[in-house]
Order: sequence, then C-alpha cells, then structure tokens
Amino acid sequence: MGAKLFCWPQGSPGIAMMLRALLLTGLLSWANGQEGQAMLPEEKSKIRDQIVEMFDHAYGSYMKYAYPADELMPLSCRGRVRGLEPNRGDIDDSLGKFSLTLIDTLDTLVVLNKLDEFEDAVRRTLRDVRLDNDVVVSVFETNIRVLGGLLGAHTMADMLRQRGKRMQWYRDELLHMAKELGNRLLPAFNTTSGLPYPRVNLRYGVLNPLSRTGTESDTCTACAGTMILEFAALSRLSGEAVFEENARKALDVLWEKRQRGSDLVGTVINIHNGDWVRRDSGVGAGIDSYYEYLMKAYVLLGDNVYLERFNTHYRAIMKYISQPPLLLNVHMHNPTVSVRSWMDSLLAFFPGLQVLRGDLKPAIETHEMLYQVTKQHKFLPEAFTTEFRVHWGQHPLRPEFAESTYYLYKATGDPYYLRVGQSIVEKLNAHARVPCGFAAVQDVRTGAHEDRMDSFFLAEMFKYLYLLFSEKNQLHFDIDDYIFTTEAHLLPVSLSTSQPPCRGNNTEAPTALEEDLFTYSCPSTQTLFPNNPSFAKTIRDSYKYLTGVGRAFHASPVRGIELPLHDHGMEPVEFLRNMGISLTPLSEAGATGTPGEVHKGVYRVKLVAEVTQTTEEEEVEPLLVQLISPPFLGRTVLTAGPAKFGMDLTKQEHGVKGSIVKTSPYTACGPIENAEDLSGHIALALRGDCMFAAKAHRLQEAGAIGVIFIDHREGSNSAETPLFQMVGDGGSTADITIPLVFLFSQEGALLTSALEDHSNVDVLMLPKERRLDKADKPLGKMNIKFRLAEEGELEDGEARGPTLQFVLEKGEVVLEEEEYKQQGDSCLTPGDDHMPCFYGQTAASPPSHSANDPNTDP
Repeated sequence: MGAKLFCWPQGSPGIAMMLRALLLTGLLSWANGQEGQAMLPEEKSKIRDQIVEMFDHAYGSYMKYAYPADELMPLSCRGRVRGLEPNRGDIDDSLGKFSLTLIDTLDTLVVLNKLDEFEDAVRRTLRDVRLDNDVVVSVFETNIRVLGGLLGAHTMADMLRQRGKRMQWYRDELLHMAKELGNRLLPAFNTTSGLPYPRVNLRYGVLNPLSRTGTESDTCTACAGTMILEFAALSRLSGEAVFEENARKALDVLWEKRQRGSDLVGTVINIHNGDWVRRDSGVGAGIDSYYEYLMKAYVLLGDNVYLERFNTHYRAIMKYISQPPLLLNVHMHNPTVSVRSWMDSLLAFFPGLQVLRGDLKPAIETHEMLYQVTKQHKFLPEAFTTEFRVHWGQHPLRPEFAESTYYLYKATGDPYYLRVGQSIVEKLNAHARVPCGFAAVQDVRTGAHEDRMDSFFLAEMFKYLYLLFSEKNQLHFDIDDYIFTTEAHLLPVSLSTSQPPCRGNNTEAPTALEEDLFTYSCPSTQTLFPNNPSFAKTIRDSYKYLTGVGRAFHASPVRGIELPLHDHGMEPVEFLRNMGISLTPLSEAGATGTPGEVHKGVYRVKLVAEVTQTTEEEEVEPLLVQLISPPFLGRTVLTAGPAKFGMDLTKQEHGVKGSIVKTSPYTACGPIENAEDLSGHIALALRGDCMFAAKAHRLQEAGAIGVIFIDHREGSNSAETPLFQMVGDGGSTADITIPLVFLFSQEGALLTSALEDHSNVDVLMLPKERRLDKADKPLGKMNIKFRLAEEGELEDGEARGPTLQFVLEKGEVVLEEEEYKQQGDSCLTPGDDHMPCFYGQTAASPPSHSANDPNTDP
C-alpha cells in the first residue's frame, strides 16, 4: 500500500495544475524535542547505500539462480517453478510462469536509479515472458503484482523516453502486454453480481471445460475491491473503458452490500448472490486494500464518490474497530462484539493510510504498538494476540510496517522514524539474509528460515526503505507525481485529468454526514502540530513499554492506570462504576499528581489485584497421531497440534481410532468429491485456500469421524517450529464435534507416504500422555525348534501347520515362511538339542529406532 501525500478540495477544477499548490505543507524535518539526535546526512547516505547493496544481493540472486522462474528459493539456491515443487496451496496461486519477480521489480530498479538494469530487464520481459500459459492464477495477486508491475514499468519507461536520453527504442510494448493480461483477467468478472471469481486460467478463462476453475462461490472483500487502480489506469492509458467499468462495478456491489447500521463490510462474500460468508470486519487480511483503494481511487481518478465512501467507512472503523493502539476485528452486524483475540500483520499498512487521511494521532499510536512488537520478536509475526504474544509465528518479509514508517516520517519529519527504518534494515541483514538472497522467517520465536523470497519483498520493501532515507532532490524524478498501488507500483496522478469521472458511480443519494477537519481538505503540520513540535513523541511515550520490552518488571499488589476519557463522554465512566470500579480524576488525586501533569478528562483507576508476569508464549498441549496398523504397530508416532474447537481429545480416555483417507479435493475447500470414501474414516486435508473451520464443516458433513490437517509449507516440522492451536473463522464452531489435529509438512509427508505404501493405515488420535506404548516393548519369546529334513521327506498329506523352513544355500541361511501341515511342534538341531528361535529380533533387543527419528517419541 502506498500513495503520494496530497489531496485536493472537492470539485475543484484544474487538478493537475494545482497539485504542487495543494501538497502537504510543512513536511520539513524538525528535531527539536525529539527522542535521540537527528540523523546526519552522512549517516542517512550510508544506510541508503546499504539498502542498495541489500537489493543487489536479493535481485542478483534471483537473476542468477532463479530467472526465468517466478520466484527464488533462497535456501535451495534455485527457482520456484509451479508444478515442479510441492504444492503450497493458495500461496502458489501467485505463480503463473510469467517471471513474476522480474515484473514485480521493474519500477523498483528506476526508484533505486538502476537505469541500465531497468532497460535490460524490460528487454528480457519483452523477449521471454508469455502470458498465455495454461495456469490457474489468483485474479487479485496477478492484478496487483503483474498487471500493476507492467503498468508501473511502462510509466517509468515512458518517463525516461520523454527525457530523451534512455529508452528511445521503447514503443509502449509493456502497455500492450498489460492490455493482453487485462483481457485475460476479464473473464473472471463474468458473474451475475459483477464480483470477480477469485481465480482464472490465463489461457482458458473461467467457464471453459479446460479451465480447471470456475467452481468457486466465494471471494474476499479485498480480492474483489482491489482492482480499480490498475484497471482504471489500464483503461485511461489504452483508451478502452471496459477495464475500469468492471472494476468500478465490483466496488459498487461491495458498497451496496455493506451493513447499513454499522457501515462495515465482512471478509468473504458470495460472488453470485452477494451474501456475506464471513461477517467479521477489520482492517487486516481479507479487507485491507479495499479501504486503501477507495482513498487512492479518489486521488488517482479525481472521482469524489470514492472519497465519500472511504470517509463513511473510516468513521465506522474509528468508531468500532480502532481501539488505540489496537485494531480489532468485530462482527459487522454487531460491531460492539470482538470476534477474535489476535491481530494479523497485514494491518500494519493502516497507519500509512491514516497519514493520507490526516489522522496522525491514531496512526502514531498503532505504529508505535507495532514497533514494540518488532522489538520483542525481531519481526512482526504473521499474527499476534492483543497481549502481544505470538499467534502465528511466520514472517514472510512483509513490507507493510516499513511502508507506514515511511509515511509517518514524511508527514512528521521526526528522525525517530529513521531509527525505526534503520532497525528494519539491521534485522533483515542479521536474521533474514542468506547466501542466495533473503529468506522468510518460518517462526520468529526460533529464527528458523523458510525457503521462499516473495516478489513483494523486492517490489515494496526496498522502495519504501530507500525512499525513507532519500531526500527529494536525491531522486531522479518527482515522486509526488505518482501514487503507489498496494504493491507499491507507480501510477501517474495526471490520469485524473485524462477523462471525466465515470457516470452513474453513485449507487444511492449521498447521506448528509458530519464532516471533520480532513474530510475534503489537506492535512498540514500547522494543524497537526500547533506550536508543539514534540507532538508525535508525547503520543509515542504512552506506548513505549507496551509489550514490557525495555522496562524492568516490578511486582506490585496495586497498580495505577490512567485512562483518557473525554470530558463529555461519561458513558464509559458509568459503565466502569457498574462493574464496581471507581475512578478518581487526577485533579483530585492530591499527592499522587505532579504539578503540570494534570489533564482534563484523565482519570486514575486503582486495580487491587496481584500483578504477575506471564510467559511470552501460550502453552499448547501437544497431541499425537499414532500409526497402529501393521507394519507400524504403534512404533510410528507423530506430534500434532490441537484446535480450539471440535472434540477435546484430552477428555477422551482412549482417543479416537480410524483408518485415514485422503480428501478430494485435498484442500477440502470445495464440494467433497469422495464423501462416500470418507464416511466413517479420518480425513487427511491440506492446509490453505480456506479456513480450518470451513474445511472441518465440510468434512464432518461428509461423514468423517476426525480430520488431520497437514501444513502446506514445505519443510515445516515440529522439531523446529512451535505448535499452535487452530482457530475458527469468526463464525460459530459449536456444531463441529469431530476431533481435529494439525501436522507440520514433514510429519504429514510420513503419514501420506504410509498411505501410499499400504492400502489401509489405522491411526489413533490422542493426547501425548495417553500414547499407546505396548508396541515399544519387546515381543515375547517364541520357542521355535527346527530339524533338517531330507528332501521329499515331508509330503503334502503330512503337512498340518505353519513352519519355518531354513534352507541352506551356499553357506547362507534364508528364512522362508511356507504353509505346511506338519505333525509335531518341534524343530531339532542336527544334534537333536533343543534351542530357542526368535522371529525378527532377539529377546533382549527392543524394536530399534534412532533417537533423532521424527516418527518416534524419544
């Protein structure tokens, strides 16, 4: 996400002529009263050079080891080609065999002034990239990464060509490629509602029998609502209105389907009838860039209806979702109810969007909270609880926190944000850099790496970091002439004057709403910081020790908390009093207050309770999947993670036993095709494409008696990655009654391999402490006697029972089991002395296994 820092009054003419006059004013550096010293130009230059070197390492590694593959696998030092590597679920929908990382990086090369490399990369793109591949891709990801990348590169190539020194050979070839790709994405919009399908086949579209897609019924709000910038730019650059019209129609549907009482939208919507499938509402994953594109569509296209819609949503967000410094998820129909106790890392873009809105105080608060989380865990975990514990430990090198850091620095000039940016650079080098690029972090708690370097790392991270440490006069073009897409691709704001706003864009008569200071006017530092250059610092200081990092812990039976409550807003005070909590205004606190520190509307609450430290991580009780059918006999034991819903296995005395069957489709995100086979069995399903709860509902309805989910991230294992508890989707999970467990991919591979090798595999799902250990004991003694018989001595008529026949051949003893019916129960040695025989092992030796074997429990 990103945009230039300007806006203009509603309905003003000659927008392009007024841009410079209406830029944010007063965005000059100031350091008076700031935390720490201002960063000297020499230090900024050194860090900027370091960022360029890091980019060279990442981009150079991709070109050396991966190109023309879509992405680099930095641990394996090779390219990721779809179909040749293990399937990772919906993550792989970004890969279309179109050199994704190259296209996504093109305009970054220009921002970093690598113009020779840019020209070479454009030539490679035109020579090598095909867009007609028989591959099913994500409409959303292909739009923001590939279409956006082609448009951003065309914008840069055209700018360089007009300057007369470079790209003189260029004849809009990238724009032609963008138009071809746009036409290949258009079939996704062929729905009754106008909301696009989530996936499309680049060669066959959606409804073609060869497309292998078109059965989906749902899409996320962001997936449908993050098309307007790229599609409108393509329309205005190519002269073909069909792209903008389809993207606008999708936005119109989302606006019409908002909850009228709260003005919030849900996370997942049915593309055919427009019904909400998931009604949880927030600003993170699934919704994020929908809000971003409403604001930026107004900036790029000059159409006031987008700003009006954004302002309506923004008021609802600040009323229900924003609880500074937190950004919660609520139910869109009952927004006073929080639906989960964790936040995802994608919401880190939101402070940057608030900067564009001019609402800096909550932007500073949320950004500071995120910074404290990074101090605690080195990077932002993919999800973390409201108590700042790790919920999902992955960190795929996401750029959203760096993005918001860039915007806050540009809006405040506070050198504090340069120090934040410096910490990002240092942590990337210290904890993500590997010999062949930069590797995603599999878990921030362990620091283990994952063999992936997503294209957005080159497209976004290095742009924002480089711009953060660059002055405008150090760039080779005016960055304020462009707006950033959600993938940080550059589109020219001059497109706003290329044609009038689309007709019929208003879906209803506008409602008279209360307007605030920045509804239609530009924020400025004079308004944001009236005679108070330390404004940002005073806000940050309230959250400096939010996570406990950097402050010593002192246990105390009584703790005072200051709550900022508006003078006129006594409703929260009455609510607390009804709970038995009394509040004392600080002005009446007597000796507890310090002169000059009393603020109106601020109260002190005394919580009479013992304050104890809690551990950083939430304890997760491990479960087991034990293979009990032959030839495993309980010796193969896999460590599994639990779920917060479904049957509680810790309350089942003997666990749950059943034979395993692989689900079709493997992700269980569509209609179950092998329900008859699954009935009465334990289902195996791959993580990804949809929520755990949605999979569990479908498999339970198909008759499965339990589900084992297998991680789609290759190489993950319980030895290196901490277990986590699977959570629901925000809806009701009370009707899910079957047991659910989660295996990392290495353990899951052992289970699927066993199923491939044996027609029937029985497993036991149970808590670790109730593991069946009988199979670990040595088998009892078997007294088997034998004697050597002459050839032909045993006739068929004499054979009665099974015997073990030792056949002597060239000095070797070969053990064969044959079906004979022999009288007597002893076999004799040549000397007629009886001796015991053991089948497969000695009496003194237990079944052998390595202490490091991941299949066994030590």
